[in-house]
Amino acid sequence: MMSEELAGQQLFTDFDKQEQERGITIFSANVSMVHDVETDDGTKSYLINLIDTPGHVDFGGDVTRAMRAVDGAVILTDAVEGVMPQTETVVRQALRERVKPVLFINKVDRLIRELKLTPEQMQQRFVAIITQVNRLIQKYAEKEFAEKWLVKVDDGSVAFGSGYRKWAISIPYMKKNNISFKDVIEYTSSGRDDELSKKAPLHRVVLNMVTRHLPNPKEAQKYRITKIWHGDVGSEAGKNMLNMDEKGPLAMIITKVVPDPHAGLVAAGRIFSGMVKKGQEVRLVGQHMTKRIQQVSVYKGAQRVQMDEIPAGNIVGIVGLTDTFSGETLCDPEKEIEPFEAIKHMFEPVVTKSVECKDPKDLPKLIGFLKQVSREDPTLTVKIDEETGEYLVSGLGELHIDAKIERPLKDKGIEIVASPPIVIYRETIRGGSPVVEGKSSNKHNRFFMKVEPLEDGVYEALAEGKINEKNVRKYIKEVTQQLTEAGLPRNEAKKLQEIHNRCLLIDGTKGIQYLNETMELIIEAFTSVTDSGPLAREPCSGMKIMIDDAKLHEDAIHRGPAQVLPAVSDAIKEAILRAKPSILEPIQVIRIDVPEELMGPAMNQVQNKRGQVMDVKTEMGAAQIQAKMPVAEMFGFEGQLKSATGGKGFYSLIDVMFEKLIDVMFEKLPEELKQGVIQRIREKKGLNKDAPLSL
Repeated sequence: MMSEELAGQQLFTDFDKQEQERGITIFSANVSMVHDVETDDGTKSYLINLIDTPGHVDFGGDVTRAMRAVDGAVILTDAVEGVMPQTETVVRQALRERVKPVLFINKVDRLIRELKLTPEQMQQRFVAIITQVNRLIQKYAEKEFAEKWLVKVDDGSVAFGSGYRKWAISIPYMKKNNISFKDVIEYTSSGRDDELSKKAPLHRVVLNMVTRHLPNPKEAQKYRITKIWHGDVGSEAGKNMLNMDEKGPLAMIITKVVPDPHAGLVAAGRIFSGMVKKGQEVRLVGQHMTKRIQQVSVYKGAQRVQMDEIPAGNIVGIVGLTDTFSGETLCDPEKEIEPFEAIKHMFEPVVTKSVECKDPKDLPKLIGFLKQVSREDPTLTVKIDEETGEYLVSGLGELHIDAKIERPLKDKGIEIVASPPIVIYRETIRGGSPVVEGKSSNKHNRFFMKVEPLEDGVYEALAEGKINEKNVRKYIKEVTQQLTEAGLPRNEAKKLQEIHNRCLLIDGTKGIQYLNETMELIIEAFTSVTDSGPLAREPCSGMKIMIDDAKLHEDAIHRGPAQVLPAVSDAIKEAILRAKPSILEPIQVIRIDVPEELMGPAMNQVQNKRGQVMDVKTEMGAAQIQAKMPVAEMFGFEGQLKSATGGKGFYSLIDVMFEKLIDVMFEKLPEELKQGVIQRIREKKGLNKDAPLSL
């Protein structure tokens, strides 16, 4: 696909202008290629569908979506840096989707040229990296795969090399071609990389590893379908997917949506059964509509090669589905199937910016662009602030919003004013409330509600995506089981009505007439309060909201939305204010890598920002500091860390969580800090600053 001379330098899959300027991958890119393998029975040809995904944590959403389309992954680690926090995140993402990993250790030439390691020292280094990766596989894989999927040097599921210098080796390849570690060191230290790349070409070694160790779609779908599709596997559609039947009805998921200046919207996805043909009509299950496919193509990086039809097991590009989004399920119009499991992202948005047009004329263009972006990248959420009319864009970090929103708008010539980043907090409670009565305005309906903190085990299971939150009442048996295992009393789990924002709505009543007919409205009120809590209109988290009792009018006309919604909402809000309400702030767990002698300045930067140092390790003159930092204090942190360490310190993200407000320096008490934060949010949203913080 590209000339040998340009390999290692040409950014074939980083073809976007912004990616080339920043020197990082921002958008995932697809390539389908044919690879020939020499076997004892002659040459065997394999078709490999490959997706190049970003490494930066702010673009982790692209990685999660790509994992749904693939069956195997090549984990890339740096021989010098070793296993980084982002490696752990990616291994977790892969194993959550039952995607089998192999390992490639890159930049081995640096160990020889810069660190001047002996073959023995290099082997120790590799063993340490492989052990860490295997530890992650054992930690995050399901029991049945944990041992089977470990990567091993002997069988060739680990390869070493240098992408930049175009060479790679693996133990099977070294044995077959009679190459030793000493030869590799000799070629590299004497600058004869070109000769080495002829003897051990990178593409051959890596793709041989892929064909030998990663499953083909027919094998993979047998164990992946039950994980990513919650329909009945005994049904016709289920059997067709398990067996990857090309002649069966269509089942496909869209994992990426990109605007194309010539073709309109291009949707990329994976076919699990059936075929996709040019001119075929398909059903968009989530949108409840039927569309006609105009073009079908396979990918070659920036290019798309048009085809007439493409069978199951492949990743394809489709033109003609103007209303689709990432995560949409496609099927035959007359054989509608259960949609695929929603694609769950590792981290949720924690940073928001408000965006306004400088010129009001550009408003329709801005609205169209924001709608398009939230379809392409579901980790970016866009909503209108009803008080101020601003467009609020939430993302995984400043870079995420800058690269996917601000920069493309600038390139389109739409001048915008973006606010400084705003942090998303969560509202929660620290105690239980008494039963609170909510009356409808016509005095004919009464709802008695109370709230309690959610059990820690249940909260953690929800945070880790172990509990199915969508269509709760449809899968109530399965959800009841999951909640009970996580620590919710069984009698409460059986009466669950809805899960939203890690809050549960439980019907604790018995035999109340007409309550079933009113339940949809109660759920609507519960959802609106948990989206916008009583303290500062921030989302709520970690609460159990119980319907304790209700008295309802027998005539349905007297218990409509105008009567039920305000009564239930007011009762829930008052119950929250009576249950020791509190604020959770987003915390990032980060790892700072810095030379040992600069540890002091780096730790000072953490402590100046209300951070906590959790762990410090030193090895070969380098220090790794693990710390917890409030997201509110992280803006500009990278620049300050660089200036404090003379450009030698950098940090990477390990995890994002929500915790109670703390001040490590104890200059302010948490209560004071909480009040200050709530007042600031209220001021920003134009809310009443004197409203009570609790009742």
